[in-house]
Amino acid sequence: MTHEGRRLRGMIASALGAFMLVVLAACSGSPGGKGGEGAGDDWSSYGGGDAEWHYSRLDEITDGNVDRLGLVWSWDIPSPELAVSVPLAVGGKLYTATGYSQLRSFDATSGKLLWEYDPKVTGVRMRGGWGTRGIAWWQGHVLMGTADGRLISIDAETGKPAWTVQTIPEGSSLFIAGAPRVFGDKVIVGNGGGDFGINRGFVTAFDAATGKKLWKFWIIPGKPGVKDGEVSDPQMELAAKTWNGEWWKWGGGGTVWNAITYDPELDRLYLGTGNGAPWNQRVRSPGGGDNLYLCSILALDAKTGKYVWHYQVNPGETWDYNAAMDIQLATLKIDGKPRKVLMQAPKSGFFYVIDRETGKLISAEKIGKVSWASRIDLKTGRPVENPEARYPDGHAVVWPSAYGVHGWQAMAFNPGTGLVYIPTVSLPGVFDDRGIDPKHYTLPNRYGLSSGHNSRGADVPEDAGSGGLLAWNPVTQKKVWEQKFRGHYNGGVLTTAGNLVFQGNADGEFVAYAADSGKVLWRFAAEVGIIGAPISFRVGGRQYIALVAGFGGSGGIAGDLSRKFGWDARLQKRRVLVFALDRNAKLPAPEKVADAPFIEVPGFTIDPAVLEKGNILYSHTCYACHGMGAVAGGTAPELRRSAIMADLPALTRLLREGQLEASGMPKFADLSDAEIAGIRSYVIMRAREGAAKAAAGAKAAKP
Repeated sequence: MTHEGRRLRGMIASALGAFMLVVLAACSGSPGGKGGEGAGDDWSSYGGGDAEWHYSRLDEITDGNVDRLGLVWSWDIPSPELAVSVPLAVGGKLYTATGYSQLRSFDATSGKLLWEYDPKVTGVRMRGGWGTRGIAWWQGHVLMGTADGRLISIDAETGKPAWTVQTIPEGSSLFIAGAPRVFGDKVIVGNGGGDFGINRGFVTAFDAATGKKLWKFWIIPGKPGVKDGEVSDPQMELAAKTWNGEWWKWGGGGTVWNAITYDPELDRLYLGTGNGAPWNQRVRSPGGGDNLYLCSILALDAKTGKYVWHYQVNPGETWDYNAAMDIQLATLKIDGKPRKVLMQAPKSGFFYVIDRETGKLISAEKIGKVSWASRIDLKTGRPVENPEARYPDGHAVVWPSAYGVHGWQAMAFNPGTGLVYIPTVSLPGVFDDRGIDPKHYTLPNRYGLSSGHNSRGADVPEDAGSGGLLAWNPVTQKKVWEQKFRGHYNGGVLTTAGNLVFQGNADGEFVAYAADSGKVLWRFAAEVGIIGAPISFRVGGRQYIALVAGFGGSGGIAGDLSRKFGWDARLQKRRVLVFALDRNAKLPAPEKVADAPFIEVPGFTIDPAVLEKGNILYSHTCYACHGMGAVAGGTAPELRRSAIMADLPALTRLLREGQLEASGMPKFADLSDAEIAGIRSYVIMRAREGAAKAAAGAKAAKP
């Protein structure tokens, strides 16, 4: 390898550590119920209907007049609430969930705030970085999961809870960020957090009227011989044969943190399951095995919760390539015959079309740069892996990173064009377990990421990653058009019957494209990066477009890739935005606030041994909110510029007493003095490096 190649690999490794046609498909409507063919006047579920298309049948706003689209009203969300969710619109009212499960109701046409509900979540710990991603609607009630694991039914008129149920075990580090899904008179919810602590994934169904538990389905097997206290499923006994070692000591993972789709035609639920915990299979399941049902699509009987079939995207997964991305249903004409299919673009970088009646793979092709596998064998349904991708020598640079080629941001399907519109990521990851002994592995600390890899913090090159919006034909498995972005983490997608695709980007623009050609038709400067997906609804005969605009969550982990756009958790706006034709409201004038200086502690000497421990501890404990290498990407404040880092007693009190817990900063009551000193040393070192880099840049800029 050349010196330049080694340098580039080293930069990526230190930065990302362990992570990271127009041929129209003949298609007909997918399952009915709640707008199976897309949303109409109301947008009453996360995906706009059972089929999860993120598609609106409304066509007042079209490719011919979208240039007349303007702002109707905006509402600034209080800082520091994360704003990454998909709102709902029902009966002329807009409902938004932000931050740590704060729910609000607005008059959809005027922006008048009608009520607010705060479930008072505390003890968030490492969970707060992801934020609430969506909510559900059932007969005059808004259903919301909380970051501490509660499922709450809130009266949509009053904003008062009708019932509350705790869905996770006491003391668990699991949380709910994804949207619940309603099917008939039932609601189902999963959870996230399989990466942190010792957790085993499951989903639970409840009566939507009362919150009474109806059934529960475990995603992976538990400890052999130990009853789960639930109805035994023989399929789980078969799954246990695909695991090795004592996986239950680590929990195993497999959480259903995002993708749940209901099929009313077959009365089935499809679950997209998460990665293993730890990520590294050599630690999790020594000796290999498929490790069912990690990284799989599971079909369950909706009445009983019983297993129907599964398709595993990544057997023996070891890169965090989970299958938790949204699952869409459609009837497509394939080989001249209509087929009931489901479609998914999981992290792994392949786009899958699967027969949803049988679970059999129809087709799968790459939608981005992928090096871990060359193809998917259509006979076996299994990937043809590159052996080097499993880091047999303990280290490998692999495409994609743990961000995947497609993350959780919603893709959209338009039955008019027959195309799927996918937010994509192009970013390599480094996987390194050199020196890790699976027999003696322990979790990095009480709060840390359970990856089974080495992790160190450093700068991420600003050009290390990029993103895109890909228009994909699911029948031909071919690209139709693509837009490229500088930001690696961009927003979810809405498509409409007006031949339009809407998406917000990391650079703060909300953009409308022609759905058939990808031509840019309209732009709006939102003054903040956007991750959540827009919706469309109609009130009084007028069509509206709405979104929650804000940047952060997992997009802020690789801080340098996001910080280049200027997003700062203390300063950036987070907004509800509503648009319609021929309106011209203005955003509030932006506040001009200078960056705080990098902290300096005169006379402070950094002990290399303390620094090394602090680097590792920060990289497992703090990075998810405050950014890799202590470079924040919009989720939480920039610690390199935080004055409290210079005051050790004040920092210790903040961490141990949870003084900012109400703002989402967890309490770390049992961090030792040595651990706090290590983290502080690391941040001070990074602040000094940042100041030196800034000074050098300023000097070079002078004429």
